[in-house]
Amino acid sequence: MSDNLDKVVQWYPGHMVRAMRKIGEYLKLIDIVIEVIDARVPRSGANPALDTLAKNRERIVILNRDDLANPSITKSWLAHFASTGREALATTGREQQSLTRAIAVMKRMAAGRGASRAIVVGLPNSGKSSIINGLLRRAAARTEDRAGVTRQLQWFRLGPGLEVMDTPGILVPKIATREAQWKLAMVGAVPRERYDPEEVAINFHRWLTESTHGRTRVPDLETFAAARGFARKGGEIDYHNAAQSYISAFNDGVFGRISLEAPDDPAAT
Repeated sequence: MSDNLDKVVQWYPGHMVRAMRKIGEYLKLIDIVIEVIDARVPRSGANPALDTLAKNRERIVILNRDDLANPSITKSWLAHFASTGREALATTGREQQSLTRAIAVMKRMAAGRGASRAIVVGLPNSGKSSIINGLLRRAAARTEDRAGVTRQLQWFRLGPGLEVMDTPGILVPKIATREAQWKLAMVGAVPRERYDPEEVAINFHRWLTESTHGRTRVPDLETFAAARGFARKGGEIDYHNAAQSYISAFNDGVFGRISLEAPDDPAAT
């Protein structure tokens, strides 16, 4: 079995370099920064560059895909962000009701400013476009369940005196740890051709087994592949395609609501 995870940290396409530069330029005109982060990876899924680029701006952290994350861990993350003075909310981008508070927070931040502009940023496939569509209550921004769909900056009018910008997903040029690499691949932040799905699935199940002290009911890759019939002629298991299906099953919620990071993780302290 090959190990291609090191290739992930080399992935920083030209369009992302240009987009990050443009975001830095546009932030000079922005009043509100909305960072959309997959609720399953609030630490690895955040872009640390925003702490510098967006300082002195109003900021909202949206933990998206709340329906796929462990609810008690998401609650802990919301408390963690609140303790640092940052506005944070959990949403499911496809459900309008979950975005009601986000709209209220944006309007409160924009109140008294006259014309205000907000920017939506986040890693690839974090659900930014779904959030914008939910805020606008119409399908305006293009969405797909894969990384790197939004390639250009797009402006949308959210209401009188309030505009919002969608941006391409920006993956940091170097992912800090090997663990963060497989986690970001697992939640779809990295294009499928840029990592070995077998390694990602194996790392995920190893982590899950250790973190639950062996009490998980989520199958390992071999058990999953056998149950789903991923076999070639002669009975050899097609682990590559099985692993891709395994990752898709995780993102479809087949294995339940699983968060990959908590605020008090020992490895993060």
